[in-house]
Amino acid sequence: MGAAHHDDSYDGQDFGEEKYWFNSRTGQVEHGMLSSSLDRIGPFDTAEEAAKAPEVLKERSRLWAEQDAAEDDWGGADGAR
Repeated sequence: MGAAHHDDSYDGQDFGEEKYWFNSRTGQVEHGMLSSSLDRIGPFDTAEEAAKAPEVLKERSRLWAEQDAAEDDWGGADGAR
C-alpha cells in the first residue's frame, strides 16, 4: 500500500478550506471543511488521497499496535524490567 500524503504542516493560515477531507460518518470525500470536525479526517492535498483515509488509518493503527506490543515486551517474557 502506498503512503498517502497527509499535510501535517499546519501554519494557521487557510487551513483546510482548499484541502480535501474524508468524512468518517458518511464515507464521502469533501472539498473544504464542510462537516463537523468530529467527522473529518485530513486534510489531504487531493480527493484521491482523502479517499484512501480509511486504509491509511487502518495501517497506522496496525503499526501503532505492533509498536505498543514491542514496548510492552521490552523487558522479556516474564515482563521484568
